[in-house]
Amino acid sequence: MNRFFVPSDSVFDGNVTIKGSDVNHIKNVLRMREGEHLDIVCGMGSEYECEIREISSDRIILTIVKENTCDRELPARIHLFQGLPKSDKLELIIQKCVELGVYEIIPVSMARSIVKTDPKKASAKLTRYNAISEAAAKQSKRQTVPEVHDFMGYKEALKYACGMDMILLPYELAEGMEDTRRAISEIKPGMDVAVFIGPEGGFDPAEVSAAEEAGAKVISLGRRILRTETAGLAVMSMIVYQIDRM
Repeated sequence: MNRFFVPSDSVFDGNVTIKGSDVNHIKNVLRMREGEHLDIVCGMGSEYECEIREISSDRIILTIVKENTCDRELPARIHLFQGLPKSDKLELIIQKCVELGVYEIIPVSMARSIVKTDPKKASAKLTRYNAISEAAAKQSKRQTVPEVHDFMGYKEALKYACGMDMILLPYELAEGMEDTRRAISEIKPGMDVAVFIGPEGGFDPAEVSAAEEAGAKVISLGRRILRTETAGLAVMSMIVYQIDRM
């Protein structure tokens, strides 16, 4: 069933009002008609099965048929701090990590980032990245749309992560998967966990030292060197295996 996200004030007295670009998508792309059903997620994750009651030029009115109670979110909030990669790799990272349950994604400019942020293009890119996040959230039946934050520098990112319960930093020079298993096993429901992933060139040693001073656990992802677009997916998969509820 097709899925759409709406703000809380769109739901009133057993009805849901859809406005904006989703109206065109429902009418002209999906070609849905009165009487058909779709899923609506509003506010902080309330989910409803709805029936289309009325379609007009600028809005669609739905009637709530029933409330769905399935919880598809991870019990811990995983914040991915992704070192800026080349080309369109960040789009793939966003899409797949949202499917795996990430809570938010923060693109970070690091010492070895080849790509540098262009303030003139940043706003348009951020809009696109959040659209990719929303599409992935719809596809994977998420109950929230993870936010892709504005770009941060490394120091700013570390400061932001310091307020979280745990910081994990996979590093190619780290050894011992047992430490990785131990760290991931310590993730509990309700925790906020920061995961730092380096860009193509990896972390600068000074960045690793700064993270350790901030309390980060430096971990290994095995004896193979992973690409930047693979490392975050690997960590997310490990965390999902450890904490996801069924």
